[in-house]
Formats: sequence, structure tokens, C-alpha cells
Amino acid sequence: MKASEKGLDLIKKFEGFKDYLYTCPAGKPTIGYGHVIDNKLLDLIKATAPITESHAEKLLQDDVKEAQNAINSSVKVTLKQGQFDALVSLIYNWGAYNFKISNGLKKLNAGDYNGAADEFFGKVRGVVSVNDKFSNGLYRRRQAELELWQS
Repeated sequence: MKASEKGLDLIKKFEGFKDYLYTCPAGKPTIGYGHVIDNKLLDLIKATAPITESHAEKLLQDDVKEAQNAINSSVKVTLKQGQFDALVSLIYNWGAYNFKISNGLKKLNAGDYNGAADEFFGKVRGVVSVNDKFSNGLYRRRQAELELWQS
């Protein structure tokens, strides 16, 4: 499966576009629509920033491919498009490794869609904090992902 425009729009909405290098709440160098910069490329990005929105779109597409690959290689049950899109957004934010080792994936592959949704998007388990502080932004994102999951 591939992410739909609805899924991509959700990522864009919550990441926002920045044509300059900034530090995300997790402390990582970032540009465009939340694209994390590899430390090896940091000096190159500093030299070439600002970036265009079309360049940011390309970075987004590349990052989304990683998320799609993580889902397509790890999920063993059938997903609806909304569920797939919600997971793409989640993985874009969490990272593929964290998704692959998550309890949510275990529950999903066991066919427990509701339990998986609670693990992925719930206030208690759905990673809605940054540096151990509750984040309204992440909570709103998880709720939007849950809405997409249920669509």
C-alpha cells in the first residue's frame, strides 16, 4: 500500500513547512516538513538552506517511503487506507524502528485492531510527551491519526 493525499496532508499539517534549519522538540536538526537531518549532512544543509517547498516535498516523499516500507514489511494483517495513512503519520513522527518494536504492532499483527489503536494513539501509550512533558501538539496529532484510523 501507499499513503494517500489525505495521509500526506495530515503529516504536512502537523509538521508545518519551514524552509530553514531548526531544532525539533526531540532536539534533532530538522528542515522542510519535519525532515530530520543526518549529522553527516548537517554542514551541507546549513550551506544550502533555505530550501524550496518543492525540495521539502521531495524529502517528505522519501521519508514517507521509509514509513510505507516499515508497514508493508511488518504488518501481517489487512489494513484499510485510513489505518495505513494513520500509521504512516505515526511512523513519520516516531521512526520505523520504534514502530517495529512497539506493542501496538504486536497487537495489530494478532488481529487486535482496537488494542493496537490504543497503543498507537491513546493518551497513555501513544507517545504524547516530549522530554517527559505532556505535549498538546502531539496529543492533537495522535487524535487526528486516530480519527483517520477509524475512517
